[in-house]
Amino acid sequence: MALTAWLTTLIRNREYGTLAELRRAKGDTNAHIRAGWYGGDDHRDLFERMAFLFAIYHQGRSTPSYGHGSLGAAARRIGDGTGRGPDNPGAQRLLNRVVASRHIPWRHLQHTVTRLRSCEQPPPSWTGLAEDLINWNDRKARIAYWWSVEFHTPPAQGREAQNQPTTRKDTSS
Repeated sequence: MALTAWLTTLIRNREYGTLAELRRAKGDTNAHIRAGWYGGDDHRDLFERMAFLFAIYHQGRSTPSYGHGSLGAAARRIGDGTGRGPDNPGAQRLLNRVVASRHIPWRHLQHTVTRLRSCEQPPPSWTGLAEDLINWNDRKARIAYWWSVEFHTPPAQGREAQNQPTTRKDTSS
């Protein structure tokens, strides 16, 4: 995705001022407007907010992370010595808040990205996350459901699931 390519280039080129602009919650900066261009008229706001999440995760980092897996798989990595993912009550509560939302839960997504950063865990695939959020309200895509499934998938199966594309096929037929 072109947005992810642009954002990772900002890290590689050490354009820390632009990244700092993206970390501002209000999307009134030139950097936010530029990020929105990648989403076109239909997804401008979503891409501006995705750039904000990316910049939050990468604050102070000198190498970009493209991330991997879905947000559910990434939330499975949240935790500490007492447990990760479903074995960590904080991670469980956070994912429950994310998937319970009818509208895109930006604040909870920000908390998830911040927790991944603080646990020194890789983020979800930025490209996959953008695609999932574009389809958030598509009942056939069932994004929240699949994030829950991937969060609760046992580790042996989880590694196989991470090799799967984030986009899911409708298996009801």
